[in-house]
Amino acid sequence: MAPITEVEGRRLALSNLEKVLYPATGFTKAEVLHYYATVADVLLPHLRDRPVSFLRYPDGPDGQVFFTKNVPPGTPDWVTTAQVPRSEGPARMVLVQDLPSLMWAANLVAEFHTHQWLVGDPGQADRIVFDLDPGAPATIVQCCEVAVWLRERLAADGIEAYAKTSGSKGLHLLAAVRGASSERVSEYAKGLAVEAEQAMPRLVLHRMNRNLRPGKVFVDWSQNAARKTTATPYTLRARPEPLVSAPVTWDEVEDCRSPDRLAFRAPDIAPRVQAHGDLLSPLLTRPHTPPLPH
Repeated sequence: MAPITEVEGRRLALSNLEKVLYPATGFTKAEVLHYYATVADVLLPHLRDRPVSFLRYPDGPDGQVFFTKNVPPGTPDWVTTAQVPRSEGPARMVLVQDLPSLMWAANLVAEFHTHQWLVGDPGQADRIVFDLDPGAPATIVQCCEVAVWLRERLAADGIEAYAKTSGSKGLHLLAAVRGASSERVSEYAKGLAVEAEQAMPRLVLHRMNRNLRPGKVFVDWSQNAARKTTATPYTLRARPEPLVSAPVTWDEVEDCRSPDRLAFRAPDIAPRVQAHGDLLSPLLTRPHTPPLPH
């Protein structure tokens, strides 16, 4: 029988705690739960009021991996859910609003993926995202070079960008926006991706064509579409090791000379938070966020 624990007055059954989920390091499900409890203070603000899609990997990354977008069967009635628009019609999704909900979701063994809008106003984007995805032999080192160019280009429009690792091969750039639909943000992001390719044609690609990808960084602007989601800051990823989508400083981005320099695992994150706090906290407070240029 699964052990029962109490989290802020909510009773949770936590299952298979000894199961090894990350074979390369022996990282167990209990360690996954411990990780999320440890980073809850910085993770929860990035989840709150955002419908969550779960990329589940209950038997580890080598087992079955599948997306769950609708509210999973057996979800406790105290977990907040909300109806959200979809092209095929309204659907009900989970909102991870508090620590008990986070620990319940972590027990599902899932990556957390969220939209670039809040549940109260799904028609309005509050973030812009660029997913920088390297095609081998390019690595995150080349992504960092592109990220610096995009940071300066965004700054020219009065937009301050922040970086995090994808937790896989690449890098994500995020910035706060206001007063724009997802369609307008997508249009703006595509324009910057095209500009980046024109400025660095040997390094950057704004189209998804697989045959053009080797040795280049694909600047994926399409994740700004209202229906799309991106890995949430601090989420674990379904990789052989417990890699995290970790916020990074611009000094780290500019000094990156090896892919290993920006590969952060679950045990690395608490010390980084202790040292830096939440590097993405300005996305939450959104100080002096200008409108997108026309």
